[in-house]
Amino acid sequence: MIKMRRAQLSFGDGLIAAEVADLYEDWMRHADQVLEDELLVAAVYEALGKRRPKSRRCGRQGTPAEVVLRLLILKHIRNWSYQVLEREVRANLVYRNFTRVGGAKMPDAKTMARWGAALGPQVIKQIHERMVMIARDKGVTDGRRMRVDTTVVETNIHYPTDSSLLGDGVRVLTRTMKKITEIAGNAGAKLRDRSRSVKLRVLDIARAARSKAKQSQEKLKRAYGRLLNSTSRVVGQAKRFSTEVATGMKRSTDVLKQLVLEGLRQEIDVMVPLVRQVMKQTRARIFRGDTRSEGKLVSVFEPSTEIIRKGKAGKPTEFGKMVKLQEAENQIVTDYEVYDRRPSDSDLLIGAVETHQARLGRIPRLVAADAAFYSANNEAAAKAKGVKRICIPNRSTKSPERKREQKKRWFRNGQKWRTGCEGRISVIKRRHGLSRCRYKGDAGMQRWVGLGVIADNVINIGHALEQQSHT
Repeated sequence: MIKMRRAQLSFGDGLIAAEVADLYEDWMRHADQVLEDELLVAAVYEALGKRRPKSRRCGRQGTPAEVVLRLLILKHIRNWSYQVLEREVRANLVYRNFTRVGGAKMPDAKTMARWGAALGPQVIKQIHERMVMIARDKGVTDGRRMRVDTTVVETNIHYPTDSSLLGDGVRVLTRTMKKITEIAGNAGAKLRDRSRSVKLRVLDIARAARSKAKQSQEKLKRAYGRLLNSTSRVVGQAKRFSTEVATGMKRSTDVLKQLVLEGLRQEIDVMVPLVRQVMKQTRARIFRGDTRSEGKLVSVFEPSTEIIRKGKAGKPTEFGKMVKLQEAENQIVTDYEVYDRRPSDSDLLIGAVETHQARLGRIPRLVAADAAFYSANNEAAAKAKGVKRICIPNRSTKSPERKREQKKRWFRNGQKWRTGCEGRISVIKRRHGLSRCRYKGDAGMQRWVGLGVIADNVINIGHALEQQSHT
C-alpha cells in the first residue's frame, strides 16, 4: 500500500529532528522546504501506484512517496550507489531527518533500485519541470537570460575493439547456454564450450595489434579469421539452443524453471543479432578496410551508444549520448534533453528559446551560446521572437561590422557569462556523476541525466534562497 506521506511520526523522529537542527548544510534547510511541494510528491505517488493494479489500496505498508523522492535525490546529490545510500542514511541522523526516514527502518538497496526504475524518464522530467516552476515562483530565476550548451554523457562500457566485442558476445551466449543445460539437462544439442579458445584468440590479436610491421598485420588478419570462425560456431549453436527451447526439445517439468528457460531463450534471441552485426563490421574493417560499416555497434550491452567526436584534446572520441543543458539565472538548469541521434548544435537554439519561454513564461532578453550554435537563420529567428541581445560568435565572419559587434562590451560580457555553462557541465559531471551513466538502456540514461540535473537544481535553489534570506 502506497502513501503520499508518513501519516504519523514516531517519538524517535522528534528526537532526531531536535538533535540535528543545527547540523544541516545551508542549502539543505531551503531544499527541505522545496521538496515539501505537493505536486512533486504527487508525481512520485502516481508513478509508484502504477507498479501493481492495487498498489494504492492493498498489500503491506510501503515506503511513502515523499521518502522515495528524497532518497533518490540525495543519492544523486552525493553521487552514491544504492548500496552506499543505504549505508549512509542508516548511519547518519541528518540524512535520516532530511529524507524523512526518521526512526523507521531504512529500505534496502534493491528496493530503492526498483523505485528508480518505476519512476521512469517521463516522471523524472515532470519533477524537473515542477522544480523549475518553484524556482521561478520563489524569485530564484526570472528568465531574463538564457545560455545553452551540449555535452556527452558516456555509457558504462569498456573501450570498444572488434575482438573485445566478439569476446563479449561469445561469453554471454556461452553463459546463457550453460544455464539452459543446467535446467534442461542433455536433451537436444550438446554444449561445446569455446570460450577458452576465443579468449586465446583475443589475446593473440592484442599482441599482434601492438606492432605495425607487415608480418604482424598478416598475423592479425589470421587471428581475426580464427576468432570470427569460432564466434560463428558459437552463434550457430546458440540458435539451435533457442530453437530447441521454443519447440520443447529442451524443457523442464517445473513450471518456474520453464519460465526461466523462456527468459534465457529471449536473451539469446536478443544477443545473436548483435553479435552477427559485430561480425559483419569486423569483416568489413579487417578484410576490406571499411571503417564506416552501417549500423556500427560499440557495445553489445548498450547497443544504442554513439561514437561522438567534439574536438576535445584530452578525449577526442567519446562513447555515449549527446545531452543538451540550458540555464537561466542563478545556475538553474531549465531544460535538459538526451538525444537518440546526435543533432547539430545550430538546430537546437530556437527550440531552446521556445522551451525557455514555456518554462519561465517569457522570452529571454539575452541568449548566449558558443559558436557551434551560430547561423544567420538562428539569429534572425531569435530576434523575430523578441530576443534583444544574441551573444553567439561567428568565428568565420569576414564582415568588419560583425567583428566590431562582437567586440562590444555587452557582447563580451554575454560571452563571459556563457562560459559559466562550461563550469555547470563540469560541476554536474564531477559532483553528480554525469560523466558516465550507471543505469542501463536508453531509459536509464534519461533517468540518470534527469536525476543529476534535479540534484544540481536542488542545491542551487537552496543556495539562492539562503542568499535571499540574508538580504
